[in-house]
Amino acid sequence: MTETYGSHESKICYVEEASFGQTPQTPSMLSIPAESIEPQINPNNIKLRGVGSVDLQAIKKGLRTPSLKIDFPLPSDAPINFLQYAKVELAKSLSIQVLYYKGAFATATDVLSLLYTGCKFQQTTVECHVEDVVKASVSVLSQDLTAAAEKIPGATYADYAGAVPFYESYIKKGSTRLDRVTDWKFSIDNNLKQIPVIRSPNGNVLKYLPNRHRDLTGEVVFEFESKEEFEDIINDTEFDLEFGLGSSNKAVFSGCKWENASVPTRIEDLVSLKAAFVAKTIAIS
Repeated sequence: MTETYGSHESKICYVEEASFGQTPQTPSMLSIPAESIEPQINPNNIKLRGVGSVDLQAIKKGLRTPSLKIDFPLPSDAPINFLQYAKVELAKSLSIQVLYYKGAFATATDVLSLLYTGCKFQQTTVECHVEDVVKASVSVLSQDLTAAAEKIPGATYADYAGAVPFYESYIKKGSTRLDRVTDWKFSIDNNLKQIPVIRSPNGNVLKYLPNRHRDLTGEVVFEFESKEEFEDIINDTEFDLEFGLGSSNKAVFSGCKWENASVPTRIEDLVSLKAAFVAKTIAIS
């Protein structure tokens, strides 16, 4: 009997799909250096009741909704290779595999595989704090899920290493570096729509997973040395924000405005300024 798996006996990898919901043959899987993985599946059971009984009459499967939550530091080897799929402009889907195994991965035994196909990013948050590394939290929706007791036949698996510490990041407002920032984060919400159709077989599996309106938001925390953010709000100023993601990679939010600015002032504490923003567009490169 196999003992319970530990977090050190797990791995999560992905590959880009050429066709929605179909894992390529003999794929080259790339790892995500995850700190936390939460694979889920909800059958959305349809519960039927009827007269003559206090209990359910039947339980029928509904729309299957597999999903994943992944927290990971951006790997300095390739900071945006996975993160870039948060951009709906790519119009790409992924196959993402969660593996649990015993022994060394290259010669693993007792393998459990959860293969999510037709994956797209629902919500993404990237953040950086002083004395930490740049991290991302991703919520992924999937068309379907297959459980198996082996790796993908013919697949190769490669790892990304390293991390991006806070001092290798930066923030620019327009062309000016902001040297007052202690914390920042931004979020991309693609508002995906799970669309099933009446069909047989696989009527309980969605057919399409398009994005709808996109929300681009974030927050920057400053040491309180300037009234600039208050002036921007009063003057209704529009600007661009650029966030360094390690190496030469960056996320640029265009057409930004501050949503609000606040200066919490407490006894025995230094004063900081929190400024939330909303943006029109984003580019990750």
